[in-house]
Amino acid sequence: MNSLIEQDSSNESLKAQAKAFAVQQDSLFGDILMPRGDARRQGSQQERQPQPASGDDSALTERLVSITEPWVNAPSLESLNQMICTCQKCPLGQSRTRFVFGTGNFNADIVVIGEAPGADEDASGEPFVGLAGQLLTKILAAINLKRDDVFICNILKCRPPGNRKPEPFEVEQCEPYLLKQLDLIRPKFILALGLTAANTLLNKRAKMSELRGTVHDYHGIRVVVTYHPAALLRNQQWKRPAWEDVQRLRRMYDEEQAAAS
Repeated sequence: MNSLIEQDSSNESLKAQAKAFAVQQDSLFGDILMPRGDARRQGSQQERQPQPASGDDSALTERLVSITEPWVNAPSLESLNQMICTCQKCPLGQSRTRFVFGTGNFNADIVVIGEAPGADEDASGEPFVGLAGQLLTKILAAINLKRDDVFICNILKCRPPGNRKPEPFEVEQCEPYLLKQLDLIRPKFILALGLTAANTLLNKRAKMSELRGTVHDYHGIRVVVTYHPAALLRNQQWKRPAWEDVQRLRRMYDEEQAAAS
């Protein structure tokens, strides 16, 4: 009799945990408890799999070979930050408050990349710390990742005035720093947040609908594209597609971990 009571108690505990998880997901992404038809559609979308990677582990290094500036030989992310944090290659160096290098795990398998720092990031010197950053933290937690498990950065290291989109010249000056960061981290995956970041990384002029659902390549690193957290705050209807995107990333990550073990 006692064993039956204990089993019932255990079942109720599991139900409570499941209910709490469902409430958390609903608050982040809306209703994600999909009927079987939706699950099949999601599976078929997942099968639109990677455009073959065009590079390997040396692809980033090869892109950096032509650069003769001292920072390109930085042996670590710490030393790289010290060497580039006073950059004045474009006018943003004059208008910024803080240089936003990036934070997180220096050996991460996943690097999260946005387009540029905003006002909160410019003030603090850290990426994704405002309301959008808080939502990003929750999104990562929903796929069992902490901010310390990934590396988070932007294409630009300085805030554009008024949070405007990065200018081509600014990207041209700043993207090599990102290449060096990735060369030192050697991640397996990139999560590109927002259309501007995705199109800049992939050198495209595509719509979000054309980029989502396909795994892209950035110098040999697999790229998953999703909506920027700031866009999710403004458009609740995009939360469910974003949830599908990060679930896809998590599955790929788990598969990579299983293959390596």
